[in-house]
Amino acid sequence: MTINSVPALDLLRQYRELLPQVARAMSRVVESGAFILGPDVAAFEKEVAEWMGARFAIGVSNGTDALFIALRALGVGQNDQVLSSPFTFFATVSATVNSGAVPVFADIDPKTFNLDPNQVEQVLKKDTHKRIKAIIPVHLYGQACDMEAFQALSKKYGVFLVEDACQSIGAKIGDKKTGNWSQFGCFSLYPTKNLGAVGDAGIITTNDQELAERVLAIRNHGSKTRYVHEVIGSNFRMDTVQAAALRVFLPHLDHWIRERQKTASFYDEQLGEQEQIVVPAKASFSTHTYHQYTVRVLNGKREAFKNHLSAKKIGHMVYYPIPCHLQKALSALGYKKGDFPAAEQACEEVLSLPIFPSMTKEEQEYVVDAIKVFA
Repeated sequence: MTINSVPALDLLRQYRELLPQVARAMSRVVESGAFILGPDVAAFEKEVAEWMGARFAIGVSNGTDALFIALRALGVGQNDQVLSSPFTFFATVSATVNSGAVPVFADIDPKTFNLDPNQVEQVLKKDTHKRIKAIIPVHLYGQACDMEAFQALSKKYGVFLVEDACQSIGAKIGDKKTGNWSQFGCFSLYPTKNLGAVGDAGIITTNDQELAERVLAIRNHGSKTRYVHEVIGSNFRMDTVQAAALRVFLPHLDHWIRERQKTASFYDEQLGEQEQIVVPAKASFSTHTYHQYTVRVLNGKREAFKNHLSAKKIGHMVYYPIPCHLQKALSALGYKKGDFPAAEQACEEVLSLPIFPSMTKEEQEYVVDAIKVFA
C-alpha cells in the first residue's frame, strides 16, 4: 500500500476492535440507570488503582478539575502561592488561580522539558516566595520529572507536592509509577491521552486515606453522606459511561504504551543524526510513555518544517507555542520575556510528530523519509 499521508493521531483505528465491547459496556450502564457514580465507577477506580500501584484512585470529571481538587484538599487558597512550570498546558495554571492561589514559575530543564529542581530551589529561597504552599511538577509529554529531587525539596522547604501526571500515565521512576511520588497524582483521561475516555474524565491518586476522603467529599458537593455537607465542594464526578468505557480500554494500556515506545525508538534511530532536528531526550531515571514525540527544530526553521510536513500531509502539533508566564490572562503578575529563557526557547522550537499505537511501519517510514528530505 502506498502511503501519501499520516495523521497526528487516529483514535478510531486504535479502538475499532474494541467498539463492540464499549457498546456493550455503555448499554449495560443505560439499562441499569446508574448514570452517576454507578458500579462501573467504583470498579474502574479499584482496577486503575491496582494498575498504578496506588492505595486510592478516585474518578473525577477531568484532569483540570483533578488538579483543582488536589489543591483544595491540601488547603491551598487565598494568599498562597503554587510553583510550577511555565511550559505546560494552561490547565496547570488555571487550576492554581481558581483555587485562589497565585502561580509562581521556575524554568525547565531544556533536555527533558520538565521543571528543573535546581531552578525550583532558587525560587524557593527567595523572600518574595515564602508563601509557596505547593509545587506542581508536570510530567510533560510522558517523561517523568525527577521526583526524588522534588521530594527532597518538599521536605526541606515544607511544601506539598502535586504531580500533574495528565500526560504521563504509566511512566515509571524505578519501579514506582508517576502519581505515587507526592500527596496527589492528577491524571487526565481526555480522549487523546494514552488512556483516554470517550469524553472528559480524570483520576486522582493518593496513598493517604485522609486525603482520599477529602477528595471524595469535594468531588460530590462536599458530601460523603447525602444532604450532609461538611465542606464546600462541587460536581466533579466521573460519569458512569466514561468509567465503563475506560474499563474496556485499561487492559490494553500496557500494550499501547509499548507500541508508542517502539515507534519512538524507530524515530530515535532514524532521526538522531539530523542537524536541524533534535530528538527528545529520555531521562536516565525513568521510562517515557511518549504521549507526544516532541522534537526541537533548530535555527528558526520550525515554520518551514511545519509547512514541509503539511505539504506531505503529515499531521503535527506544537505543544505549546506561548509559555504560561507570557499569556495575556496572567499579565497582571508582571512577568516579561526573558524571565524563563529555557521555556521560551522550547516554545519557539518544539514540534510533535505523529505517534499512536496503531501507526504502521510504512507510516513511520513515510514520516522519517519526509523529515530527512527537509533536514
